[in-house]
Amino acid sequence: MALSREQIAMRVAQEFKDGSYINLGIGIPTLAANYVPEGITVMLQSENGLLGMGPYPTEEQVDADMINAGKETVTASTGASIFSSAESFAMIRGGHVDITVLGAFEVDQQGNIASWMIPGKLVKGMGGAMDLVAGAKNIIVTMTHADKHGQSKLLEQCTLPLTGVNCINRIITDLAMLEIRDNAFYLLERAPGVSVDEIRQKTAGKLIIEGDIPEMQF
Repeated sequence: MALSREQIAMRVAQEFKDGSYINLGIGIPTLAANYVPEGITVMLQSENGLLGMGPYPTEEQVDADMINAGKETVTASTGASIFSSAESFAMIRGGHVDITVLGAFEVDQQGNIASWMIPGKLVKGMGGAMDLVAGAKNIIVTMTHADKHGQSKLLEQCTLPLTGVNCINRIITDLAMLEIRDNAFYLLERAPGVSVDEIRQKTAGKLIIEGDIPEMQF
């Protein structure tokens, strides 16, 4: 059974390491703020100028002035810092973000990502994604494995305008977790109840399957 958006976010959060500085992109990545594992401390960064982002607020906690880069209301954790977007991008461009989690329209087996525009559709701009893929040490993509027509989004070569080149480390989809290396997608885990055959059928790029592939644990 394919994972929900929340389950993808839960699995992403398991990749967080104690003491890491992490940027969460708009959409599924932002949900990971609610699932940081117990026993670790991370600092979540938003490119509009917040370091130390907490979970989504309850109705009583909502502060209309406290927003993330996607204009969603958020909370600030103990020790948080608020600063200008210029300082925020200096942090990103200076290589001080350990992990960034982004959504994508397409990724390919070379580690390229296309996440900011579909020709012929309204484009709001790339935002901070180009800086994040260039500056972060570890880039994880969250996305559905295929589009609404059943066409794979894990390709041999991206067809849409690129956000970054040779930069993606891991992908967590609604079907699987994969790692990109040696110009191929290596299957690491599969969603509970999802078969390796289904993942193979919905992966257009080169897929490497080694041994028995375990199911994700939540």
